[in-house]
Amino acid sequence: MLELVRATGIDSAEVSEFLRIADLTLSGLDSPNVHLWILRDATTDRIFATTGFESSEDGLHALIRSVAVAPELRGGGIGLELAQFAMDRAVEAGAKQAWLFSRRSGPFWQKVGFSSAGTKDLAVALASTHQVQLFAETGQLEREVAWSRQL
Repeated sequence: MLELVRATGIDSAEVSEFLRIADLTLSGLDSPNVHLWILRDATTDRIFATTGFESSEDGLHALIRSVAVAPELRGGGIGLELAQFAMDRAVEAGAKQAWLFSRRSGPFWQKVGFSSAGTKDLAVALASTHQVQLFAETGQLEREVAWSRQL
């Protein structure tokens, strides 16, 4: 089992850099509605994995986000554990449905039970989230691929 710890303001610059390198969205990372966890290397104290979610206003929907593993550690199952961790925390927070955007990692997300979903459906369910607002404002929403699963 992974020793994930909740990210704090002290971690924000390092988390942002890690997610930027992973080519993941940085919008709203400092928001209290975005729940992030990190995994650090015990020897170097460097972040090598992140996971998290952002809740809808009613708390019934969770946008899974920031699931990333350092390139040298990919393929060993850490990502699957990170995804499950984020979903478990979302359930604890009251979510009944998980959603995410992913243009590149559909096969990975299918391994943890996600199915293709309508981007507009995601945008309606999670209209208040930073990522949906950013994608709507920039026109990126039309180019995204949405995924969903019951929790």
